[in-house]
Amino acid sequence: MRAHTLISIAFASIVSAHGSHGSGAHGGTYGEEARTDYPNWMARHMAEEHGMAIYDSLSFFTLHDFDGDGVWEREEMQRMYGLMDPSNKDVSDDRREEAYRTLLGQLDANNDGLVSRDEFTKLILDGKTLPDLGFGPGHHGDDEYEYEVHHWNKYHNEDTKLEDLTHPADIEHFKKHEEMEDAEERQQAMDKLSIIEANIPAKFLRVQQ
Repeated sequence: MRAHTLISIAFASIVSAHGSHGSGAHGGTYGEEARTDYPNWMARHMAEEHGMAIYDSLSFFTLHDFDGDGVWEREEMQRMYGLMDPSNKDVSDDRREEAYRTLLGQLDANNDGLVSRDEFTKLILDGKTLPDLGFGPGHHGDDEYEYEVHHWNKYHNEDTKLEDLTHPADIEHFKKHEEMEDAEERQQAMDKLSIIEANIPAKFLRVQQ
């Protein structure tokens, strides 16, 4: 029995049913316009990425201190802004560095290349906010998290049936599961072999007569 049978069934079902996009039972209307009236980027990020409309500076800082060491490093700031997400894979290194320097210019009071909780809190107390750097809302979860937050919670619910999963996002999501499962099974099969022929240089392979 395959580990992800339900996912396989779901993928097969939604591919065959693709084309009928509805609303109501799906938990929302697919294709509806995204909200654009957020007061600032931080509000948009917290609403769209974390489902939070009310938060304080401490919770925001702690939520994005991914390694829990009390400061934001370069990688954490870039991750917070979604620069580690596939949607921003084409952003150049220069643009990434520019974003990092922009944030340091607003936050890094002691010029150590890091942002402490106190430095971030001061920005908020001064009536300022983190800037919108043009990279979207800041996707920084894994595939499962992003799918749940940005699609499932909007268009589906606990009553959703397999036949309802017909949106392009559903198809793409379950296709990834199918591909990952197939790759895992291939690797497991190869691991059982004492010698993996594909890894042997061609010059050492005996030509069959």
